[in-house]
Amino acid sequence: MNNTDINMKYIALFRGINVGKERRVDMKKLKMLFESLGCINVSTYINSGNVIFESKDNQADIIKKVEMALKKEFDFEIPTLIKTEQEMKQIEKAIPKEWQNDSSQRSDVAYLFPEIDSEKILDELPFKKEFIDVRYIQGAIYWNLDRKNYNKSHLNKIITHKMYQLMTLRNVNTARYLALGKK
Repeated sequence: MNNTDINMKYIALFRGINVGKERRVDMKKLKMLFESLGCINVSTYINSGNVIFESKDNQADIIKKVEMALKKEFDFEIPTLIKTEQEMKQIEKAIPKEWQNDSSQRSDVAYLFPEIDSEKILDELPFKKEFIDVRYIQGAIYWNLDRKNYNKSHLNKIITHKMYQLMTLRNVNTARYLALGKK
């Protein structure tokens, strides 16, 4: 159901695709799938599963369409978040400019599925906060640490945490590109 005559810009974020040999999703196929759903100005960004597109559908309707089409096309479920351009910009704006993803520091954004989208998540994750600066904004948590403190921070333990299945991670360079269309 269309809610507007104006195209809204969205960013689709997929969880757990193209990480190893299983769950492979070709970006050209993904782009064509979105176009087949009536989306316009569709582009993909890197192989981890990011699609920038416009649609007249509202956010709730477009996510239903996309999830059904993905399951049919690829024959497995792909957890999907669809954010508006404005939501992505708000998250990006919260990230301190000096936070980088480079040889000396690591900065990431974990986009949260609605089931865990709460500031309480900061107390539940296994981070050692004396070694990592982790913050919450509606829709995401984001962090920065000195790479030499990576093991001390326990950031690597996040992948075994039950909540990890309800988030999808991007480094800050990708997060900035998706929000602003530039690196």
